[in-house]
Amino acid sequence: MAMILGIESTCDETAAAVVADGVDVRSSVIATQFELHEIYRGVVPEIASRAHIENIVPVIHQALDEAHCRLADIGAIAVAQRPGLIGSLLIGVTAAKTLAWSLEKPLLGVDHVQAHLYSVVLRGKGEGAARVEGEGVRRKVESSLTPYACPLTPHLPAIGLVCSGGHTALYLIKSWSDVTLIGATIDDAIGEAYDKVAGILGLGYPGGPAIDQLAPSGNPKAIAFPRSRLDRDSLDFSFSGLKTSVLYHVRGHKGRERDPGSVSQAELHDICASFQQACIDILLIKLGRAVERFGARSVIVGGGVSANRGLRAALTDWQRPAYFPRMEYCTDNAAMIAGFGHILLDQGITGDLSMDAVTSSRIRRIDAVD
Repeated sequence: MAMILGIESTCDETAAAVVADGVDVRSSVIATQFELHEIYRGVVPEIASRAHIENIVPVIHQALDEAHCRLADIGAIAVAQRPGLIGSLLIGVTAAKTLAWSLEKPLLGVDHVQAHLYSVVLRGKGEGAARVEGEGVRRKVESSLTPYACPLTPHLPAIGLVCSGGHTALYLIKSWSDVTLIGATIDDAIGEAYDKVAGILGLGYPGGPAIDQLAPSGNPKAIAFPRSRLDRDSLDFSFSGLKTSVLYHVRGHKGRERDPGSVSQAELHDICASFQQACIDILLIKLGRAVERFGARSVIVGGGVSANRGLRAALTDWQRPAYFPRMEYCTDNAAMIAGFGHILLDQGITGDLSMDAVTSSRIRRIDAVD
């Protein structure tokens, strides 16, 4: 049984986890930074880096304690090496290299995006993830094996969708180690659009959960927000026009401005429902194109927006089986890093002390079937 310690610090979550055999999550600990960035309605890189420095050692210790193991029991150290904010990445990579060197264990550099796709196969022990908030205060996140969570290995080849605050992209997955980029956003990521629309509506940060909570109470057909398709065959995404359309609807055009505070609760719910439906429709349009073009047998969805209830419901009984992570593995976490590290270790793909943090993904782009 190979136990891998995973470390994640690509953005604003400091996380560590212990995973056995690539799928059995023994512990998953996350230190959040929501309160630090909420006032700015987005992640401030310098603040995130400083918080990682404060959190990284306590989070690793807690992950080991929760897994009931010692550093000597760990077979390898996996770390999210790319992509992400450079200052944040450096904290995790430095910690991982230090541990690998001192313990004389293999060092595994994981692509954060590939790990999000892999997260659909992770399983826990029924305890959920441990999340650290504030000054070391722990809160248990309920284990949530939803009807949409993946109980088995997805059928391959699959189309992968990573949708989050920093990513909205489509991938052709022939195997966990054979992943190619086939489409990406040309402007805002979908999670970023959610955050900006939530800011327009005064719903706070992060915006995705707030809009997803209000959307079921509204009419998704109340407002005809645009669905950007780009070219008829394009697999790329665009959300800036949708975001601007919400802004104009709420505040009006120049010369016809209105007070955003005049939006009633009923209209607020309709705006959330209509915006969310537009986002989901855009994702489904692109997924449908990709499935048809590449003959995929299933769809794999990862990233923070994969927790969206509207998206999960829309892909239930869709044209292909759709696989989602358990709720606790949708947002950034180290369990997915440790899990994917097992794939690299099996293939003998290890790093050394010259390994560096990189802001871009290693996944190459293709425009047709190889």
